[in-house]
Amino acid sequence: MKQLTHIEPSTYIDRELSWLDFNQRVLDLAEDSDLPLLERVRFMAIVSSNLDDFFMIRAASVKLKVESGISSTNLSGFTPVQLFEEILEKSKSLVKRQNDIWHSSLLPELSHQDIHIIKWHDLTTSERDYVKQLFDVSIFPVLTPLAVDPSRPFPYISGLSISLAVLVRNPESDEEFFARVKVPNTLPRFVVVNKEINSRFITLEEVIAAHLEELFPGMIIEDYFAFRLTRNEDLDLEEEESDNLLETMELELQRRKFGPPVRLEVEDDIKTELLERLIAELEITRREVFKNRGPLDFTGLHFIADLERPALKYEPFRGVLPHPFPGLEEAEAPEFFQAIRDGEVLLHHPYDSFTSTVVRFLETAAIDPNVLAIKQTLYRTSGDSPIIEALLEAAAAGKQVLAVIEIRARFDELANVRWARKLEEAGVHVVYGLMGLKTHAKLSLVVRKENGHLQRYCHVGTGNYNPKTARLYEDFGLLSADPRLCEDLSRLFNQLSGFVREESFERLLVAPRGLRKGLLERINREIENAKAGKPARIRLKLNALLDEEFVDALYEASQNGVEIEANVRGICSLKPGLAGKSETIVVRSFLGRFLEHSRIIHFHNDGNDEFWIGSADLMDRNLNRRIEALVRVESIEHKARLSAILDLYADPHVSHWQMRSSGAWERKHLGQEGRLQDLHEILLRQARSRD
Repeated sequence: MKQLTHIEPSTYIDRELSWLDFNQRVLDLAEDSDLPLLERVRFMAIVSSNLDDFFMIRAASVKLKVESGISSTNLSGFTPVQLFEEILEKSKSLVKRQNDIWHSSLLPELSHQDIHIIKWHDLTTSERDYVKQLFDVSIFPVLTPLAVDPSRPFPYISGLSISLAVLVRNPESDEEFFARVKVPNTLPRFVVVNKEINSRFITLEEVIAAHLEELFPGMIIEDYFAFRLTRNEDLDLEEEESDNLLETMELELQRRKFGPPVRLEVEDDIKTELLERLIAELEITRREVFKNRGPLDFTGLHFIADLERPALKYEPFRGVLPHPFPGLEEAEAPEFFQAIRDGEVLLHHPYDSFTSTVVRFLETAAIDPNVLAIKQTLYRTSGDSPIIEALLEAAAAGKQVLAVIEIRARFDELANVRWARKLEEAGVHVVYGLMGLKTHAKLSLVVRKENGHLQRYCHVGTGNYNPKTARLYEDFGLLSADPRLCEDLSRLFNQLSGFVREESFERLLVAPRGLRKGLLERINREIENAKAGKPARIRLKLNALLDEEFVDALYEASQNGVEIEANVRGICSLKPGLAGKSETIVVRSFLGRFLEHSRIIHFHNDGNDEFWIGSADLMDRNLNRRIEALVRVESIEHKARLSAILDLYADPHVSHWQMRSSGAWERKHLGQEGRLQDLHEILLRQARSRD
């Protein structure tokens, strides 16, 4: 491939702003009156949770650059100051829209369905008595009012906690004081106000506010307002200077709690004097203040979305058992492994059951006396993980067990540290991957003794080994006994646990050494085919398309006539349809019931189609700073299945978002005959027909 030229800012969408656009698309779902009501409420909560993560990490990083005096422009033409201002402006616009949807649409519709989110003044006398009793018994003992006076400094405000800022007056001296009451996150965010009817709710902060006099007896409550602070919670881990990565991570997690403020959320009717006091005490700027109509922190709406109201939710679905597993539900280990040995199994979750395939693969290996060793990567898993239990059981049975645990998995660090400790105590060989590289690849390898020789089995996936999220995340996986693929995994695991620097693989492309090079070579092959007048096509399904070199390579491919379809759930820095630049590129996004998480890459390859699935997005961190793996799919049947799925993503009769050449997204969910088909409903129907 020729030397790539620098991308012009006008052709490159900024990562942070693209991420905010993604959340606008999620908010489209919360606004969509054709979706089940409680699912729309959940999308509201997801938007807020996403924004919390964004400000703790991404916005905080940009602010740090501003404070460090960095003034150079990024690829999209923004200086840190300009970008931070743009982030704040777009974020506030998104939050305003979110508040408008809640108050003008969701709140009235919930009331119409006899789900009432009410204020204290809406309570009946009996409800107030009930809540008062609840407060005295279950809430008051947990609260700690913190006053501020010359002998008591302004208290530390933890990140993402809701607090009440209270002004109290001493009736004897007429002196005013400031106090803070933290709303405990150990209690449910919404309080049921009637023990007979589970349909009327009030926020926990409303209940506390109504009883402030009990927290400050003898004082006069002059005023109070809720506020919520977000801190920089990115980790600064110096691995090269660490003798014990696990202990270093535990210390860093403690420091995370004390990161500098990056966002202050307040109720929109807060008094100016009180707001100024908060701004001064928290050392935050006015432009970082977000005024909301309330309630603060819509992440608490998961409580409402979880209510037992089936008519207001998606129809329940359980993943089906894919071929060849039906009929083997009660099969012993030999039959189960034989089914894999008879031919690779392509899994598509959540449509194909994760528990009955991947979890069963490891549970079967753990109890099978003929299994000698299990090797497993773990990036994120559930709190009561059957995967972990299987590894513990295997170790207890005397098997050789290796667990490559990524204790730097963002926001799962503490859980992974605890799992690492537990596994080590059980005799599992626990390693943390290679210095400076997160292990993000989704890999499992089982070594079994059969007929006097060793037979290996493996799983390569696109998603985490987490049975809970596997019911909500769309992902692919491959169960295989192919000796070449199993040998690849053996070599890769040896890299992760030892000092091997093996770079040659048969069916894998592995980052950081081979993945970038391998994919760029294949893009260049499509370019050469197009120049030779042959059909040339690239289809991508990714979570993010950000890496500069790949954006430039795809632009070059488009300029040479390669047809490119990019299905990108989240961040996309590439602009389609630019004259002379990207006229053959189409960019779509799919959001809905399931989180689109799988990665598929298809190269036409002059009719000898290549399909790859795996853990890597086209981002610098995935390609350069992580252990990632893509596996080549070889079965004709499996290629056809992946191709049919990519065809479905390109079907104009399926609802989606499409990017314009300006970088703006347009939702396409209505046609001449009404609403377009929903992607996930189509795939659910197909799965049910196989059941």
